[in-house]
Amino acid sequence: MSLTPMNAEEVMSRFSEFDAVIDARTEDEYAEDHLPGAINWPTLNNAERIEIGTLYKQVNPFEARKRGGFMAARNIAAHIERDVLDKPRDWKPLAYCWRGGQRSGALSLILSQIGFKVTLVEGGYKAFRAAMVQDMVQQVSRLHFKVVCGPTGSGKTRLLHALAAQGAQVLDLEDLANHRSSVLGAIPGRAQPTQKRFETLIWDKLRHFEPTSPVFVESESKKVGNLSVPTSLMDAVRTSPCLNLQLEDDERVALLLEDYQHMVHDVDYFCDRLSVLIPLKGRAVVHAWQAQARSGFFAPVVMDLLKLHYDPAYQQSMERNFEQFGAAKLMVPASRTADAMKSLASDIMATELN
Repeated sequence: MSLTPMNAEEVMSRFSEFDAVIDARTEDEYAEDHLPGAINWPTLNNAERIEIGTLYKQVNPFEARKRGGFMAARNIAAHIERDVLDKPRDWKPLAYCWRGGQRSGALSLILSQIGFKVTLVEGGYKAFRAAMVQDMVQQVSRLHFKVVCGPTGSGKTRLLHALAAQGAQVLDLEDLANHRSSVLGAIPGRAQPTQKRFETLIWDKLRHFEPTSPVFVESESKKVGNLSVPTSLMDAVRTSPCLNLQLEDDERVALLLEDYQHMVHDVDYFCDRLSVLIPLKGRAVVHAWQAQARSGFFAPVVMDLLKLHYDPAYQQSMERNFEQFGAAKLMVPASRTADAMKSLASDIMATELN
């Protein structure tokens, strides 16, 4: 039998040593955030935890523990039958719950009695998150960034994808946030993660990057949809060297119509999102855009949005927030196509990585 408590800092440094990371909390707790790569084996599920919590408060702790005990035992038995019977003797799981207490302890004890070498996170998820938030600053400080700037529709995300495909280190915050970082940036069918989950995803990306090569990142604002970029990362990005991506206006409009096809196919949704701009652009202007969209004239609406809304705001933001934007190297792809972005990425790899 081997059951080893380990503090959160050591867990982070030895994360790759574990064969599995087991989250013993409820489904809802797991969905809010969890350790990278963790699988969810609830010792008590959502409904059971509520039931036991109510019993604990309204009756007494002893009755709650009795009922919780058989529920936990039943659930742990199901996890073992479903997921453990095929595991070899040298399987080494890491387990945790909210504060490293009863739920992960019960699961870990049984796994260790079977003969597995089990590690238990001291302080559970709560301790791990506190350590991760501190370590985020260290992860940012050991890396250096190249910021891909460029007005809306210039192909920043396409260029990041092309760079990643050629082996560059890329931090795609919009992908992690499930949002395109603009008034119209919500992605249908993809809810944004919680703030805690967003931060864990960022930390997990950062810890895998090598400090010997730059990390390419887009010139985001502090908010990506409803989520906030960690301050340490935002500060580092805003003081880093910039690349200024520029694309012809017609190409920008065509790119946006390609990337936002869901809005072309759902005019009501597009018009609803446009209404958010009424306080900034006025009711008459926005209503005119909505009328054009409903008549199928999307391209002129997009061009107006770029020229009257996005471009002026972007220019002001870059000059105000990105220290090295004035010295940014100009990058002009031949077009918006994947081949053009691939060619530009190759040029950047040849110059910026040497």
